[in-house]
Amino acid sequence: MTSYLIGLIGSGIGPSLSPALHQREADHHGLRLLYRRIDIDRLGLGADAAGDLVRDARRLGYDALNITHPCKQTVIPHLDELSEDAAALGAVNTVVFDGERAIGHNTDWSGFAHSFARGLEDVPTRHITQLGAGGAGAAVAHALLTLGADRVTLVDADPERAAALAAELVRRFGARRADAAPPNRLTDLLTGADGLVHATPTGMAHHPGLPLPVELLRPGLWVADVVYRPLDTELLRHARALGCRTLDGGGMAVFQAAHAFRLFTGREPDAERMLAHMTTLVTT
Repeated sequence: MTSYLIGLIGSGIGPSLSPALHQREADHHGLRLLYRRIDIDRLGLGADAAGDLVRDARRLGYDALNITHPCKQTVIPHLDELSEDAAALGAVNTVVFDGERAIGHNTDWSGFAHSFARGLEDVPTRHITQLGAGGAGAAVAHALLTLGADRVTLVDADPERAAALAAELVRRFGARRADAAPPNRLTDLLTGADGLVHATPTGMAHHPGLPLPVELLRPGLWVADVVYRPLDTELLRHARALGCRTLDGGGMAVFQAAHAFRLFTGREPDAERMLAHMTTLVTT
């Protein structure tokens, strides 16, 4: 039986469903896949340790890794090669070992694009406000503009990071397609926005809470969240109570995992089956 050893590097990843999701799909293909969490919090390490952890994983015989918050960008200088998507986005969520080489990929953007097209296919996208300009934020903004959004305004706790990402998006997609704004402009931004995309860790089991004052939500605004654990975040509950259309992070998690599974194993995953697995996992 073909076997794979996969790891997940990140902070507060105890609740992650990635191990079970990948292992269940591997079972359907007759593969043995062992998926281990490498939690930098439990190890007492910071995001800058990502490179050392990648090197250690390669020495220990890992075949590949998933990378999550807060290591999607700090890992890049320690890789030997980047896929076109990862290089363009400046963020890596998947590393595949090819001999002595560590190759970084980004499956987040395609995962979000598939999920958005599936769950919010007919919503207006003239102007979208996005919270978060980190690794996940870069992927989500890229996906939105690839899908045809007219303009994405980035808001981040680090205004310089938001401005840098906006400049890179303008370089790739054209003038006026992206810009950045400070958090104190959220009220004005959401008044005129078609939708809100949340791409920060706030709302995760390890980072509970709301990413913005709930009073800024309004009926008619659609809301998408990248957080999937819990699947029903506080942000989405408040949005639904106002009558907003919402998209949870489960679809992005599944579709990015399906792409990563293909990179890990060379096998074609069944995304619908993985969606069913996700539904089962979040309700047990």
